[in-house]
Amino acid sequence: MDLIHPLVEDYASIITSEEDQLLKEINEATYTEHAHPHMLSGQVQGRFLSIFSQLTRPQNILEIGTFTGYSALCLAEGLTENGHLHTIEIREEDAKLSKQNISKSALANKITVHCGNALDIIPTLNVQWDIVFIDADKVSYQSYYDLLIDRLSDNGCILADNVLFHGQIFENPIKGKNPKAIHTFNEYVKNDPRTETVLLTIRDGLLLIKKKKNA
Repeated sequence: MDLIHPLVEDYASIITSEEDQLLKEINEATYTEHAHPHMLSGQVQGRFLSIFSQLTRPQNILEIGTFTGYSALCLAEGLTENGHLHTIEIREEDAKLSKQNISKSALANKITVHCGNALDIIPTLNVQWDIVFIDADKVSYQSYYDLLIDRLSDNGCILADNVLFHGQIFENPIKGKNPKAIHTFNEYVKNDPRTETVLLTIRDGLLLIKKKKNA
């Protein structure tokens, strides 16, 4: 299912600012050499992550799902002078590749790549998060959310990717564990009185979640 008309996607790419040279190289290499290139954030979503980060000026960012390091580099563009980004990747090969890609950036000293299960690693990071970007296994989205919602800073937020899951959440009945998990997650967050949300129809859907004041 095409959620966004190809003409709209092409036009968005034309109007959106271009990637820098390193991001362009990572983008091209991922599509040339990786078995699952569709998992890359890409130019439009990447520029959104970058600008969002630059506007919010986060001190601490957590990314769950590093892949080849593209989105981590985009998010890191807005870090404060002493800010840091922690990114977690469960697949050893992707963690190694992302470290190689990130090492080529001037922002490398602001990024730590962890390899392992995010549900085990997150509790070891004693940090208040300004931005959390969730782009990992879909069945664990709700677990990540519950683990992190009370560890957001006062103006902190969560960005959850793939919340439209290729249109499969609109099937009746919904088939497959991933679209079912995403649908359940979306409804769970929508009904959480602690937060307010907006679903952005960028790429495969980004859910922006902000904790309410005094929640």
